[in-house]
Amino acid sequence: MILLTGFEPFGEHDTNPSRQAVQIAARELAQRGTDVSAEILPVTFEGSSRVLRELVDSRDWELIVCVGVAGGRDKVSLERVAINVDDARIPDNDGASPIDEPIAADGPDAYFSRLPLKRGLVAIQEAGIPVEVSNTAGTYVCNHVFYELMHALRDQPEIPAGFVHIPVAEMLSEQDAATALVALVETTLRARRSQLKDLKVSAGAED
Repeated sequence: MILLTGFEPFGEHDTNPSRQAVQIAARELAQRGTDVSAEILPVTFEGSSRVLRELVDSRDWELIVCVGVAGGRDKVSLERVAINVDDARIPDNDGASPIDEPIAADGPDAYFSRLPLKRGLVAIQEAGIPVEVSNTAGTYVCNHVFYELMHALRDQPEIPAGFVHIPVAEMLSEQDAATALVALVETTLRARRSQLKDLKVSAGAED
């Protein structure tokens, strides 16, 4: 079973493209015979942790991909690293604004994605969707969820897991974002089941 998560709307927004994208992707994956669950997380530091932990503990997952929206980006961003800090520029949906607070007091400074990022990059490019490997997931609820996910799975290294940012709908349609997620999921499953190493292709940042 595959777990995909998106987020509820936040701030003054009535929708969240991540919710629509994971729901569309889940339908398409199910039509192709993949067992998948699409769940929605609250845009709150405390609430997202609680719901995510309950989901992770609810069954044995083959793959987990969490998805959020990143304003200002024009590509699907495959996140490489989650850092152990909450530093909110704006309050979450509960009004919480943690500043320079660790996510896990007993956790490492950072966790790296367990997704085959370069294989995913190539697969999404081949689907005609703009994509990049990103080296920052921010310090808001998206990074918080990414870090919490990897921390929850720290004793289960066999489970591929990671985080993907998608642009706002005006920059990339929710259908295209879903197409990218389907390509990433299917590529990751093939790599896992065939025990394939990630590709060595350039996707580094210049700044």
